[in-house]
Amino acid sequence: MMRFFTSLLVLFCCYVIQAEISVHSDFEGGSVEVLEMDSEKQFMKVMPAAHKGKGWRCWWYFRVDGLKAASDLILEVGDAPWATPDRSHFSDDGGKSWNHIPHVGTREGKKIRYRIPIAKESILLAWGPPFTATDSQKLVDALAEKHEVASSFNLATTREDRPTPALRVTASGDSSKRKVIWLQARQHAWESGGSWVAKGVADYLVSDVDSAKALREQAVIYLVPVMDIDNVARGAGGKSQLPQDHNRDWSDAPHWRAVVAAQERILKWDKDGRFAFFCDLHNPGMQDRFPYFYIPPRDQLSGEKVQRLNEFLAVAKGEITGSLKFTGRAVESGPTYDPKNWQKISMNWVAQNTGDEVVAATLETSWNTPSSSFGNYEEVGRQLGEAISKFQIESNQR
Repeated sequence: MMRFFTSLLVLFCCYVIQAEISVHSDFEGGSVEVLEMDSEKQFMKVMPAAHKGKGWRCWWYFRVDGLKAASDLILEVGDAPWATPDRSHFSDDGGKSWNHIPHVGTREGKKIRYRIPIAKESILLAWGPPFTATDSQKLVDALAEKHEVASSFNLATTREDRPTPALRVTASGDSSKRKVIWLQARQHAWESGGSWVAKGVADYLVSDVDSAKALREQAVIYLVPVMDIDNVARGAGGKSQLPQDHNRDWSDAPHWRAVVAAQERILKWDKDGRFAFFCDLHNPGMQDRFPYFYIPPRDQLSGEKVQRLNEFLAVAKGEITGSLKFTGRAVESGPTYDPKNWQKISMNWVAQNTGDEVVAATLETSWNTPSSSFGNYEEVGRQLGEAISKFQIESNQR
C-alpha cells in the first residue's frame, strides 16, 4: 500500500512540475519581459525587453519550457506595432529550423495574440527568424573554409569588444584593378531578415553559377552580414539608439566603428577609381507587402548617377521575381524623408562622396507577409546577386 501511495505522489509531483511553465532569454540575442503568465491556461503576456538607449523596443526571442504537448500556448505581445508580426516564428528543434506559427494573430489595438500549437515541452519563439552575431561569424568562416574564392576578416572591433565578421569574394589572380562592390545588413539590429538576405547573396557569390563566376572575375565583393553586432548580441532593437543608429551615423565623424571602417575602405576604393556599387539590406514597415528600394534623391545626383541607378532598378525588377518580388517601387529618402539626418543615411553618404558611376541603394525586404521566411529571404538574396552581376557585367561591356 505504501508503495502505491508513493507512486501516486511521484506522478502528482511530475504533473505539477510539468504544469509550471518557465521563460528563458539568457542566451545570445534573447529578449523578453514577462508581464503576465498562467501555467494552467498556458497563457503569457510579454513585451520585448527594454534596453535603455539601445533603440526601439521591438525584438523578442525567448524559450518556453514545461509546456504540455498536444495543446496550445496563447501568447500575447504588446504594445508596440513593430513588435507584432501577423505570424511570429517558432522552433521546436532547438533553433535548427524556424517556421511561421500556423495561425494569424488576433489584434487588439497595439497588441497581438497568437495561438501556437505545441508538439514538444520546449519551444523557441521569436519576432522573426533569428540570425545572431555567432551566426554571422559561422557564415563567413564556413564559406571561407569551403571556397577558395572567399576569405573572412574582421571589419572592426566594436565598442563592446566584439568582432564584426565580414566576407571578401573574388576570383583568384590579381584583383587590384577589379571594381569593388559593398553589401551590408543589420544596421538596425532587430531587422533579422536583412541578414538572411545577406546569406542568400553570400551563397550565390561563392557558387558555381555562371553569372556568379563572371562577377567574381570582374569584381571584388565585400559583404557584412551584421553591422550592429553589439545590439544583435544583446537582443536590442538598435533603431534610433543613442547617440544615433548605424544608419544615421554616416557623417564626417561617425560614432560606430563598423561605419568608420566601411567609410575608410569605400573612400579609398573610390579614390582609386574602383568603387562601383553599394547596397544596404533592411526590413521595412509592417504594411509593406513587397520588397522595394530606398534610393538617394535624384535631384541630388548627377545625370550619369541617375541613369545608372535607373538601369540597376530595371535589372533588379527583372531578377527579383520570387515569392518576395521587387515590383519596381523605389522611394527617395531625401530632405522630406528625414529633414535632419537624410545626408547621414549610408546610401546617401555613399552617393554624395563617390564618383558618377557608383550606384547606392537600400533594399527593404518585407517581413510581415506569409512569404517572409528565412528561405524566401535567402531567395531574394540570390536574386539580388544575379541582378548585381548582370548590371555590373553589362556596365563593363559598354
